[in-house]
Amino acid sequence: MNKLKCISYLILLMQSMLVLAGSEQSSEPSYNPADIIQFAKKVEHYGAAHQAYAFIIARVGQPSEDLPKGIEFTHAAIAVYSNITMQNGEKKLGYAIHNLYQKTDDPAKSQLIVDYPTDFFWSVKDLKAGIAIPTLNVQRQLLEAINNGVAKQVHNPKYSLIANPYNNRRQNCTEHTLNVINAAMYKTTDMAQLKANTQAYFQAQPLSVSRFKLFFGSVFKDDIYRKDHSGDVQVATFTSIRNYLKQYGLLAHSAILTPDTPVHKRGEI
Repeated sequence: MNKLKCISYLILLMQSMLVLAGSEQSSEPSYNPADIIQFAKKVEHYGAAHQAYAFIIARVGQPSEDLPKGIEFTHAAIAVYSNITMQNGEKKLGYAIHNLYQKTDDPAKSQLIVDYPTDFFWSVKDLKAGIAIPTLNVQRQLLEAINNGVAKQVHNPKYSLIANPYNNRRQNCTEHTLNVINAAMYKTTDMAQLKANTQAYFQAQPLSVSRFKLFFGSVFKDDIYRKDHSGDVQVATFTSIRNYLKQYGLLAHSAILTPDTPVHKRGEI
């Protein structure tokens, strides 16, 4: 009986386990599809209004009440103004979003996927977007890096929801986004050099989750990996990436968008 109680307790613990899910590809929508499409278009119009060729974009993949303190977004990627080929062969200008997504059939692994704003926001739990637009020079560097396949070169497919951004043992979407930004700015894909620069200049965000939960998460879920952290858990987040760019004068504009956010048009790209 004691053994059964123990197993039941562990199952309940796993079910209530706090995770930073949100780096999976779109599943079932939580909102009316028309509202999602309208919001996705608003995000595109906002980027275009600020003449952004490349910017950091974030979404909310879990209910806000389930997120750790200080964590506002669960998934970040890089949006790039692109010439997009439609299903009917027609070409249109719009934003392609370069993501690292966790594999649904193998959650300890990730893959790089390019999708579009409607896909990106399809299964969000809150119609809210984080936007961080770098300076024009950094945008140009990001475009060059992405066009040269840098995203693939700095991708580690070993996935962890709480990956340590200061080493390359595991990786999640925000760490990969940070890797691409740094690789673009420092013009290197040497991981040892990138991690040394990250350690020197980037301030990761402490994760307010009890050690108890992290321990049991690492035991029962391959995508919650604790061993790449030697001390307190710190992660890359949209907020920490935005603050990093701002600290070193590399941020032109940032915002949090909701369906009620007005779009003030500044000019066409």
